[in-house]
Amino acid sequence: MQTYDISNRFEQNPLLSPADLQPSMAGLEIACLLNPGVFRYGGKIWLVVRVAERPPQQAGIISFPVLKPNGDMEIIKLDEADPELDAADPRVINFRGTDYLTTLSHLRLLSSEDGIHFKEEPGYGPLWGQGVYETFGIEDCRVSQLADEYYLTFTAVSPNGVSVGLRTTRDWRSFHRHGLIFPPHNKDCAIFEEKIGGRYYAFHRPSSVDIGGNYIWLASSPDGIHWGGHRLLARTRSGYWDSQRVGAGAAPIRTDRGWLAIYHGADANHRYCLGALLLGLEDPSTVIGRTEHPIMEPTAPYETTGFFGHVVFTNGHVVDGDRLTIYYGAADEHVCGASFSIREILSQL
Repeated sequence: MQTYDISNRFEQNPLLSPADLQPSMAGLEIACLLNPGVFRYGGKIWLVVRVAERPPQQAGIISFPVLKPNGDMEIIKLDEADPELDAADPRVINFRGTDYLTTLSHLRLLSSEDGIHFKEEPGYGPLWGQGVYETFGIEDCRVSQLADEYYLTFTAVSPNGVSVGLRTTRDWRSFHRHGLIFPPHNKDCAIFEEKIGGRYYAFHRPSSVDIGGNYIWLASSPDGIHWGGHRLLARTRSGYWDSQRVGAGAAPIRTDRGWLAIYHGADANHRYCLGALLLGLEDPSTVIGRTEHPIMEPTAPYETTGFFGHVVFTNGHVVDGDRLTIYYGAADEHVCGASFSIREILSQL
């Protein structure tokens, strides 16, 4: 099969795997490390890694943790042979008409001097779901820096649906919780790192199971908290690698040609690749260009085989001149790195 992949994967990949970190508590194991947000702070590169945990699985039993609204953890155990259980998807199961996640995710901070070797630092604790809208965990954090403040947008999951939560910080030790900024069903939210015309802008991905689809939308805000002015940016494309769903990666990158946005797309076989969009600098609702082919495809063994294979998924990067370093989740199990030339990505539009 022909590939259009223009990435330069790190030789050290995978950079992080489940065995590299300790579970948050006794009785749990780490099933996946994936989809980190990325930022610079204190002269280092940091990852906000999604850590997905569950109890060690026993034959004939599916067990998974959920958070109670007060923050306590409960372990649910189900008989694998129960006729009312649908466990075909390793990520989500349905029992008696209710969906559950097979793992519970929280976020951890890891830093690196070289962008390759990452470690947890004392004093920078994990971020956990809190309240009734985060009882199934918080996932896939994107980090945007505006002045000296960092905006963390993340997927908040509960029986009430999949939503977008926001927390802000200046020192990565104390956080201000702003609750939900987009209600269900929504995810893949990334806030631009500059205001345009005095307003904040953000990508988001509302979803519909009936009319419409999983498309990338743009919203604006006067304060970074309250969002409106919603505009559709990019739809799925029938017959393409992004035919089933599309969603934004991290905050877009300002170039002399426009805002360059890396996004993920998946087909009907749930194969996830990366592509790019170019948006107008003064009017980011204007799509100037889009890659016909993916700029990165799951081809390495650690991308094709894992907790959920054939996946490359990013929501974090750093920019150094023409060099774009993307940190990504591989097969929903590992954290990896790859570099790109921004000029080369623009040439694919």
